[in-house]
Amino acid sequence: MARPDVAQARRLVVKIGSALLVGPEGLRLDWLHALAADVAAARARGADVILVSSGSIALGRRVLGLPAGALSLEQSQAAAAVGQIRLARAYEEALAPHGVTTGQVLVTLEDTSDRRRYLNSRATMQTLLALGVVPIVNENDTVATDEIRFGDNDRLAAQIAVTIGADQLVLLSDVDGFYSANPKEDPAAIRFEVVERITPEIEAMAGDPISGLSKGGMKTKLMAAKTAVAGGCAMAIMEGSVPRPLRALSEGANCTWFLPEGDPQAARKRWIAAMKPRGEVMVDAGALAALAQGKSLLPAGVTKVSGQFGRGDPVAILGPDGAALGKGLTRYTAPEARAIAGHRSAEIEGILGYPGRAALIHRDDMVI
Repeated sequence: MARPDVAQARRLVVKIGSALLVGPEGLRLDWLHALAADVAAARARGADVILVSSGSIALGRRVLGLPAGALSLEQSQAAAAVGQIRLARAYEEALAPHGVTTGQVLVTLEDTSDRRRYLNSRATMQTLLALGVVPIVNENDTVATDEIRFGDNDRLAAQIAVTIGADQLVLLSDVDGFYSANPKEDPAAIRFEVVERITPEIEAMAGDPISGLSKGGMKTKLMAAKTAVAGGCAMAIMEGSVPRPLRALSEGANCTWFLPEGDPQAARKRWIAAMKPRGEVMVDAGALAALAQGKSLLPAGVTKVSGQFGRGDPVAILGPDGAALGKGLTRYTAPEARAIAGHRSAEIEGILGYPGRAALIHRDDMVI
């Protein structure tokens, strides 16, 4: 089967490992500026780009003069605090000459596992992308503890890709793909060009890290692939130290592509459809017609709210006759939804005392 073409991506997530970005002398600025040219080229052809970047701790420990080897949690958090600002500035300075605005987004595992926080982070990144910004995402190492950590940016990148509906994810790594065995130990190991389905046999091939430089290793990359493809996102693993790695990938550089299960929007709709509703909202004839045209559900079209639910919880959407129309993730709590039901979006601030989102349920969070 033909492998995907990164030049055709509509929404692209790129994960950058620490070893690519930070060397013995500090930031690899030549490489970063070459990557920035790739990002600018993708933006110029109309793609949204999100960068998930490691490197804050590696940069910060150099500035603080921390010793080589494992750091304590407190030392890692201090290094991240110092390094993160330098990392963000480096991306800003690399992309600004191309006319690209950057924004920093720091997340933890809790931000994607908690539905309310998930919707918050998703809405923020969707808005940044709509405004033409390239988000620079990293785990919030300054506050994250072991209990709320992803622990590696491979899985974080996959979760971000699913969260924002990306169609392609590229892991820029220190290996040039997924192998049947560790090629440094087994000369007969073969690299897969395309993995159509992640079978138990494929999972068994993911052994220890090949180079020792990657924190996550091949097992976590395969875990990332499972998350990505289930969310309708194709994922590539490639050796990223070459200049202009995304251009090299498009021109046929060695890599392994994991093919998606459907498309991102269909995968998200399946996820929402499988949820158990925590409440119900009934809509009028006007809202019914708007929903049939693929529009969001506004408070003005809601005639009744029942149940107890929080922001981000799934609710059933009922027609004027009480018939089930579908499900969606609400952007308001049940008391808030009752208060604004039947009112225009411009009236929300006056009713609730603070500005809210225009839609009660956004079309991207709905299945009809």
